[in-house]
Amino acid sequence: MFALLLAALSTQADAGNADVSGYFRVHARPDLQGGGGRLGYWNLYGRLMNEGSYGMVEMRYDVLERRAGTKAPWSSVHARIEGGSIGNADPGQGTLAAFRLSQVYVKSGNVLLDGVTWQVGTLESFMGDLGLYDFRPATVFFDTVGASGRYESKHVELLVGAGDSGFKRYGTNYNAIPTLGGTARLRVLPGHLELGGGGELMLERSVAGSVNAPYHTEGIEYEDWIRGEVVERYVAERGPELLDFFPGPSARTARGGKVVGYLGFGQVGPLIWSNFFGSYTWEMPQKATTESYAGQDITLYVHDFTDQRTTLLLGNEMQLRVVPDRLDAVWSVLYGDHRDGDNDIVPSDFDRTYASTVLRLQGYATETVHFLAEGSAAREWSRNGNTYRQFSDSIFSNTEGRPDTRGLEFGDSDTRHTFQLKMGPVLQPTGRGIFNRPSLRFLYGMQYSSQNNAFGNAFVDTIDQYNDFQPVEQRLHHLVAAEVEVWF
Repeated sequence: MFALLLAALSTQADAGNADVSGYFRVHARPDLQGGGGRLGYWNLYGRLMNEGSYGMVEMRYDVLERRAGTKAPWSSVHARIEGGSIGNADPGQGTLAAFRLSQVYVKSGNVLLDGVTWQVGTLESFMGDLGLYDFRPATVFFDTVGASGRYESKHVELLVGAGDSGFKRYGTNYNAIPTLGGTARLRVLPGHLELGGGGELMLERSVAGSVNAPYHTEGIEYEDWIRGEVVERYVAERGPELLDFFPGPSARTARGGKVVGYLGFGQVGPLIWSNFFGSYTWEMPQKATTESYAGQDITLYVHDFTDQRTTLLLGNEMQLRVVPDRLDAVWSVLYGDHRDGDNDIVPSDFDRTYASTVLRLQGYATETVHFLAEGSAAREWSRNGNTYRQFSDSIFSNTEGRPDTRGLEFGDSDTRHTFQLKMGPVLQPTGRGIFNRPSLRFLYGMQYSSQNNAFGNAFVDTIDQYNDFQPVEQRLHHLVAAEVEVWF
């Protein structure tokens, strides 16, 4: 697929109206502790050695070239193919099934309104990213296909857009989610101080007769749903002969949205630039789940059980020139608070907080030979009790040691502490700079976690005496890696 795209575009490149760019990362990380080649569970500990293989190719073709210094109309078409698999580096073996045509849109300028760029197609827009985490908290229209208009001058950037987010969220269970939003950025002192904000609103209305519209099954209890015992309780109370009269769905209207903010400043002393991002999201409710009884599947509609989920994300990243031409640093912090107003009984990813900091230092022996050292510390806390298993023989008692054989908690602690250290030489043909690419890295990484085996693995985690493979216990995880990351 990539070869065909590049070949097709190369025929146009000589005319100067086509451009191909992209990104790849691939690594060898032999995991001698039975893991899957990643140091920890996710990017909360820094993206380095916690991400897998990835490839992306983006094309821009100028249908009508932009002429500098004029107000003549121009237009370009853009497409992006991306996915997370490279041959010999992950279980997917580079299969094209792991890739997708993630973005296609057309941009046109100086049409109808001078200085306005129109975009039709996919609309994702963000104000910057936390490079050490590979997170973009201040993003709008991530799910949306539609149309937008962007006005940009030396001091002001305005974006307004509208579209539909239903296919991204629901796939074949599509129901329309009209989405409206926008952002504004003010460059108070260009190159030194800028700030921005924005947001989006989503509304999913009920559609008479549509099985994919939002509904709720009346008369069921939250705890029964969490345990998967709604149908079992109904049969116990009313008898199996009345299962055909199980309550039907009641129509609902689902709502979601997001508010984002941004503050950037820099070019002061050793500070190259600092990005602060924030977002507060009202998550769209879940549609439905299924329970089985006596070979019959019963659909439970759960709008009212999932319509009070919110996410607060705050993050900052500072790039520092500690010793000119000898030592640079990037320091990032991230805080997340996920809340579920319907749930106060079971640990969940929708009901937790976490905080993390990552510091990367890169020293320059020569223009192209560098040394990298990165450390991170993170704390994750489950609001509704124990969800992390610290020991292989945990007794699985609820908080405060209360025995409960039907307890909803999963482990023996409500908190996970994780520390990582990565270091090694780096070769960068394009010269100094932490984010310069290509980057050829030869690294050693170590993780300590309060959770037992806190990395992707295939270990047995039950304590049944008849297990063929007995549980193991380890807090430290070590990896060596040879990896390359490149923008082109």
